[in-house]
Amino acid sequence: MEVKTSLLDNMIGVGDMVLLEPLNEDSFIENLRNRFDHSEIYTYIGSVVISMNPYRSLPIYTPDKVEDYRNRNFYELSPHIYALADEAYRSLRDQDKDQCILITGESGAGKTEASKLVMSYVAAVCGKGQEVNKVKEQLLQSNPVLEAFGNAKTVRNDNSSRFGKYMDIEFDFKGDPLGGVISNYLLEKSRVVKQPRGERNFHVFYQLLSGASDDTLKKLKLDRDFSKYNYLSLDSAAVNGLDDAANFRTVRNAMQIVGFMEDEVQSVLELVAAVLKLGNIEFKPESRCNGTDESRVKDKNDLKEMCELLGIEQSVLERAFSYRTVEAKLEKVSTTLNVSQAYYARDALAKNLYSRLFSWLVTRINESIKAQAKTRHKVMGVLDIYGFEIFEDNSFEQFIINYCNEKLQQIFIELTLREEQEEYIREDIEWTNIEYFNNAVICDLIENNQNGILAMLDEECLRPGTVTDETFLDKLNTICAEHQHFESRRSKNSKFLTDHSLPHNCFRIQHYAGKVLYRAEGFVDKNNDLLYRDLSQAMYKANHGLIKQLFPEGNPAKVNLKRPPTAGFQFKASVGTLMRNLQTKNPNYIRCIKPNDKKASHIFTESLVRHQVRYLGLMENVRVRRAGYAFRQAYEPCLERYKMLCKRTWPHWRGPAREGVEVLMADLQVSGEEFSYGRSKIFIRNPRTLFFLEERRRQCLEDLATLIQKIYRGWKCRSHFLLLKKSQVVVAAWYRRYAQQKKYQKIKSATTVVQSYTRGWQARKLLRELKYQKRCKEAATTIAAYWHGTQARRELRRLKEEARRKHAVAVIWAYWQGLKVRREYRKFFRANAGKKIYDFTIQRIMQKYFLGLKSNLPSMSPIDKNWPSRSYLFLDGVHTELRRIFHLWRCKKYRSKFTEEKKAVYEEKLEASELFKDKKALYPSSVSQPFKGDYLEISKNPKYQKLNSAVEEKVLMADVVNKINRANGKGTARIFLLTKKSVVLADQKTGQVKASVPLPDLTSVSVSTQSDGFFALRLKEGSASAIKGDFLLSSEHLIEIITKIHHIGSTTAEREQLNIDISDEFLVQFKQDKVCVKFIQGVAKNGNSASCKRKNNRLLEVSVPSTA
Repeated sequence: MEVKTSLLDNMIGVGDMVLLEPLNEDSFIENLRNRFDHSEIYTYIGSVVISMNPYRSLPIYTPDKVEDYRNRNFYELSPHIYALADEAYRSLRDQDKDQCILITGESGAGKTEASKLVMSYVAAVCGKGQEVNKVKEQLLQSNPVLEAFGNAKTVRNDNSSRFGKYMDIEFDFKGDPLGGVISNYLLEKSRVVKQPRGERNFHVFYQLLSGASDDTLKKLKLDRDFSKYNYLSLDSAAVNGLDDAANFRTVRNAMQIVGFMEDEVQSVLELVAAVLKLGNIEFKPESRCNGTDESRVKDKNDLKEMCELLGIEQSVLERAFSYRTVEAKLEKVSTTLNVSQAYYARDALAKNLYSRLFSWLVTRINESIKAQAKTRHKVMGVLDIYGFEIFEDNSFEQFIINYCNEKLQQIFIELTLREEQEEYIREDIEWTNIEYFNNAVICDLIENNQNGILAMLDEECLRPGTVTDETFLDKLNTICAEHQHFESRRSKNSKFLTDHSLPHNCFRIQHYAGKVLYRAEGFVDKNNDLLYRDLSQAMYKANHGLIKQLFPEGNPAKVNLKRPPTAGFQFKASVGTLMRNLQTKNPNYIRCIKPNDKKASHIFTESLVRHQVRYLGLMENVRVRRAGYAFRQAYEPCLERYKMLCKRTWPHWRGPAREGVEVLMADLQVSGEEFSYGRSKIFIRNPRTLFFLEERRRQCLEDLATLIQKIYRGWKCRSHFLLLKKSQVVVAAWYRRYAQQKKYQKIKSATTVVQSYTRGWQARKLLRELKYQKRCKEAATTIAAYWHGTQARRELRRLKEEARRKHAVAVIWAYWQGLKVRREYRKFFRANAGKKIYDFTIQRIMQKYFLGLKSNLPSMSPIDKNWPSRSYLFLDGVHTELRRIFHLWRCKKYRSKFTEEKKAVYEEKLEASELFKDKKALYPSSVSQPFKGDYLEISKNPKYQKLNSAVEEKVLMADVVNKINRANGKGTARIFLLTKKSVVLADQKTGQVKASVPLPDLTSVSVSTQSDGFFALRLKEGSASAIKGDFLLSSEHLIEIITKIHHIGSTTAEREQLNIDISDEFLVQFKQDKVCVKFIQGVAKNGNSASCKRKNNRLLEVSVPSTA
């Protein structure tokens, strides 16, 4: 991305909304859309930064980008959050002004990411050093810890902050960080016990279950399965792009860096596990003898494990869930809690336990990151808090959040106007009053100590008698009826009596951002935020060190009968402290906007953005900035930018910058009403004047560019000519040198040729003489060699003839001796020669046969029917027997590889073949399907946990079958369970056992010959199971079910063999009547399944679709 030299250069839209012309809401939105479409997500309103969430990574946060914005003027580069962070940091470091950065916007707008970017920029530009780096790392690593315990996935944001956070970062005089202090506001603790659809509980619960080791989970008595915990929503437990296991490791590492001890981390995880266990505690009603209802813990296992984690006596906590003790002066009254009150107490304990743990984490982090030095510190505050919220159903939480935003809007307007006024006074510019909407009247409606809504809510919560949300609303209608920003159907104001958009149990407040409808239901309970004293005392009795710190009011020695302050009172006090803190600092604002609700990039929803622009008050902010002078700039950069517009200031102005600007404006004949001269800046009233200057500057730059091009082209042509002239001289010199060298080389080459020819002739003459002498010597040698050879050959022939004669004599003698021997032994040889030749021949044939068989053996697959052919007919029997032996041997080898389970499956498949092969048309389609048995995974599925516990034996077959009704032939879904002792039929939805038939009571099973899944279980007459008659069922796994039933009967010695009746017409006993079930070929109607229809009282007809 190109770095721009000025905010006004190469603008996409308008970088500063103050300069927008014309100024209206439509042009404001269109400017945001234009910049967003070009990946420009930051826009200014004066010194306020508007940040659009891009929902994707952009290459604008690199270390190079940090260096670009470091020590730069705010308007010097294109709008960026780094510019605001740098301006705040330099003001703090150089001018010794405490700063605060206020980040607001609704959930999903990018507030948390903006605060991280501010902190990372400050960490990057401040000083270095071992101690400084440690402090910076601790400040940055506090974010993952707080996000794990305070952030959650919502429908608008996968990492939504569910609490307000204000961090004061403390710096020394050099601008190096020393430490920090974190304040948290209004943790949404109701999320611990209940989450809206499509949202999750706080991240830490899912991170712990996903990322902790098995040993850690065992110590915490937890299971990885989210579905086992009532406080965790299951419909959105997994979030795309969110790795809970990796984030858990990040949080553990961050806690270590921040300074948590290992035992502290373990204590925190134990409390998180305790909250999960607490949600699984359920209660059942129980009536006492006096007629009152009380509650009892239904299953004490989770209560026991929670008490073991926290070191609490189980009986103490169990009693605290069943009884409530009310103390008044010297009296104590103990009352029982019904089931709904017990659940309220459980949820109140879970919410208080988690919120106090979160507050303890913030305090513990503050202890680690606080500045150690006692000297005065410079402070930069970063506020990341909820934006204004307008939902379909707004309750107490939205009321408190919107009250805080009203206060922030009030201080924003006040500080903005004060900053404008101070700059005008500092620059000696006449100050003009600015008309704006003052929302102090709305703040007074909410926070007035006598007639404010919070005061009346506290008064209603503290008064004796029956207190309900209706009585609170009645009080509001009585006192606030005449207020111009309060609306209610029950008020005395007649104009709202017929307003049907205003329900009777609601009231409406006209905030600065628009009207918000609040439902009064739950205001009183949420403001009370009551935790029974018995539960506080039970928590204090724990042998867990951290629990005692979280519940100090449970100490019996420090019993305080005063009612604890309400949630509204505490938040009002916190907001007041925050406002006083912010008023002591120089404010910097980041307004975050989300472009769409789909969390998708490149989508800009105009209605959603318009809604946020309104409730953030951005248009009013622009109008306040433009009420006086829309643009101001120091004299030096102003003169540097526009000096080319005047001949007297171009190219260099030798005098003071202000005088140069005055000469410039006078030369341009700009009206004196359009600008004013301050001490160090020029103030321009209307954006049109600025755009006039920019247009003149653009035209002048084009003229200057033309002049520069002309001068450059002339210089380039002259330089080219001089270069050509110089090159011609060099080329001529080199050419003359080259020509002389070529002439010399030619003469030298001719001389060499003549010399070589002469030397060649002399050499050839000498060679001819030497060759003649050599030929003479070779001729003499050859004649001598031929003569010696002739002599040697003659002697060799003589010696060979002599040796041949001696060998002939020896051969004749040997033949004669052989003849004599053969004549002597001829009679013996003729008697045994035939048998020996025959045996030898047969042996050779058999050897050849076996060797050929060895090299041509078929594969080891039992289904391979190949076998080598025999060569001789007399080997036919041996050939066949060897084939049979080999087949048996490889089958044995194949069977030896089977496991016991596989053997059992094949035995069942073999038994199915014996029962149904060529007898039932459904059998061939079942051959390729493995017998699975438990198709419902009944032992693993929590839905069938109750049914699984009701069956004592091991389940061999679990499937869903249809039980045929005799009255109409329709089927009812039933769960079919088969054990070694019985057949069980149960309801599919509830898991309730409908029938249990012992296998000895089963006499036979009847099926048809066709491809249907109907079968009848025939029961023994007179048995207890046969009272209601036989069972006619239908299943997709008929072959497997009947095979397993038959297999159990065949493997049990004391039982009779089960008879399998295969016929297209058989009788079924229904109570006292026998009904004939008849199977016919039909046309497919409902898919390809068979359909059963009642013909009369004695006949059920099953239509089976033809398979042809």
